[in-house]
Amino acid sequence: MYCSDGKYAWIVKIGEKGQFVIPKEAREIFNLKPGEEILVLGDKERGIAILPKSQQQDYMMKIFAQEEGKDHHE
Repeated sequence: MYCSDGKYAWIVKIGEKGQFVIPKEAREIFNLKPGEEILVLGDKERGIAILPKSQQQDYMMKIFAQEEGKDHHE
Protein backbone atom coordinates (compact mmCIF):
# COMPACT_ATOMS: atom_id res chain seq x y z
CA MET A 1 0.00 0.00 0.00
CA TYR A 2 1.16 3.50 -0.84
CA CYS A 3 -0.02 6.53 1.13
CA SER A 4 0.58 10.25 0.76
CA ASP A 5 -1.43 13.04 2.38
CA GLY A 6 -4.64 11.00 2.76
CA LYS A 7 -4.40 9.45 -0.71
CA TYR A 8 -3.90 5.70 -0.99
CA ALA A 9 -2.98 3.16 -3.65
CA TRP A 10 -3.12 -0.63 -3.49
CA ILE A 11 -2.17 -3.23 -6.05
CA VAL A 12 -4.72 -6.01 -6.51
CA LYS A 13 -4.86 -8.97 -8.87
CA ILE A 14 -7.78 -9.57 -11.23
CA GLY A 15 -9.06 -13.15 -11.09
CA GLU A 16 -10.24 -15.32 -13.99
CA LYS A 17 -13.80 -14.02 -13.66
CA GLY A 18 -12.68 -10.37 -13.65
CA GLN A 19 -13.10 -10.08 -9.89
CA PHE A 20 -10.73 -8.56 -7.37
CA VAL A 21 -10.72 -8.17 -3.61
CA ILE A 22 -10.66 -4.70 -2.09
CA PRO A 23 -7.83 -4.92 0.45
CA LYS A 24 -8.85 -5.18 4.10
CA GLU A 25 -7.05 -1.96 4.97
CA ALA A 26 -8.96 -0.10 2.24
CA ARG A 27 -12.27 -1.56 3.44
CA GLU A 28 -11.48 -0.38 6.97
CA ILE A 29 -10.32 3.11 5.95
CA PHE A 30 -13.38 3.68 3.74
CA ASN A 31 -15.82 1.77 5.97
CA LEU A 32 -16.89 -0.68 3.25
CA LYS A 33 -19.05 -3.51 4.58
CA PRO A 34 -19.97 -6.88 2.99
CA GLY A 35 -23.01 -6.53 0.73
CA GLU A 36 -22.58 -2.77 0.36
CA GLU A 37 -23.08 -1.35 -3.13
CA ILE A 38 -20.23 0.55 -4.76
CA LEU A 39 -20.13 2.60 -7.95
CA VAL A 40 -17.45 1.73 -10.51
CA LEU A 41 -16.66 4.58 -12.89
CA GLY A 42 -14.57 4.22 -16.02
CA ASP A 43 -12.85 6.72 -18.26
CA LYS A 44 -10.73 5.55 -21.20
CA GLU A 45 -8.11 8.22 -20.49
CA ARG A 46 -8.15 8.35 -16.68
CA GLY A 47 -8.93 4.74 -15.69
CA ILE A 48 -11.31 3.26 -13.14
CA ALA A 49 -12.55 4.74 -9.86
CA ILE A 50 -14.61 3.06 -7.15
CA LEU A 51 -16.93 5.03 -4.88
CA PRO A 52 -18.87 3.90 -1.83
CA LYS A 53 -22.63 4.42 -1.93
CA SER A 54 -22.39 7.40 0.44
CA GLN A 55 -20.50 9.40 -2.22
CA GLN A 56 -22.26 8.21 -5.37
CA GLN A 57 -25.01 10.80 -5.79
CA ASP A 58 -22.81 13.86 -5.26
CA TYR A 59 -20.13 12.55 -7.61
CA MET A 60 -22.60 11.57 -10.36
CA MET A 61 -24.19 15.02 -10.19
CA LYS A 62 -20.74 16.61 -10.67
CA ILE A 63 -19.93 14.32 -13.62
CA PHE A 64 -23.20 14.94 -15.42
CA ALA A 65 -23.04 18.69 -14.77
CA GLN A 66 -19.60 18.73 -16.41
CA GLU A 67 -20.89 16.69 -19.35
CA GLU A 68 -23.84 19.07 -19.82
CA GLY A 69 -21.41 21.97 -19.90
CA LYS A 70 -19.38 20.24 -22.62
CA ASP A 71 -22.49 19.57 -24.72
CA HIS A 72 -23.49 23.24 -24.61
CA HIS A 73 -20.02 24.41 -25.69
CA GLU A 74 -19.54 22.05 -28.64
